[in-house]
Amino acid sequence: MMGIPVKLEKFEGPLDLLLHLIEKNKVSIYDIPIALITDQYMEYIAQLPGESLDVMSEFLVMAATLLDIKSRMLLPPEKTEEGEEADPREELVQKLLEYKMYKYMSYELRDCMEEAEGHFYKEATIPEEVESYREPVNVEEVLSTVTLERLYAVFLDVMKRQENHIDPVRSRFGCLKKEDINLGETMRFVGQYIFEKKTCSFHEILLLRSGKQYKIVTFLTLLELMKEGKVEVEQPESFADISLTWTGKDLDEDMSDLAADYE
Repeated sequence: MMGIPVKLEKFEGPLDLLLHLIEKNKVSIYDIPIALITDQYMEYIAQLPGESLDVMSEFLVMAATLLDIKSRMLLPPEKTEEGEEADPREELVQKLLEYKMYKYMSYELRDCMEEAEGHFYKEATIPEEVESYREPVNVEEVLSTVTLERLYAVFLDVMKRQENHIDPVRSRFGCLKKEDINLGETMRFVGQYIFEKKTCSFHEILLLRSGKQYKIVTFLTLLELMKEGKVEVEQPESFADISLTWTGKDLDEDMSDLAADYE
């Protein structure tokens, strides 16, 4: 006896089959007649031909879920923490709604892709002469509305912008110039002066040459001479001039060693 061939529709998965059954029976997705849908679902998977284990397992898991919901629907309703009756179908309804949304989104994307296949684009091929063309400027037309008052206002605006870019502090520093100074020669000069004078003032030495670097090297030289015990320093009172006295022995030997350290 020959069997009657049955043509089964192909579904992407168990959720796709459930959506088909809901639409076929024209029932609300929010109020699924679980007994009816479960029976039809079980009839469908019973007629499935030999499918792969992965495909069959998905449908069987959903079948078990439907049977579980069907059995829970026969029992007294459960209560939530808020005291409301829990619907066993709620989780399944949420999954169906999400699946339905993504399914119809895929249809939209498919339509967009099909429409895009009919569009063809051509790269811009503008001639160089056209691309480089600039509309000529009519000087008389541009200057027709220019007045001395307007020019003066533009001038003031430009000057104001320039003032805003000027640093109010650094702009008054003046020009900074580099001072070229020989450390060794300067130190010998200071030591020679103190050696010949035997006693002199610090202010007196600072006036011998100009420049900030000279004053710095002079101060450095005195510190080294004081550390080596070649110069004694005395200040009779606060803010008074500093007196310098040479106490070293040989000027050439002392200053040569000191200056050599900075050359």
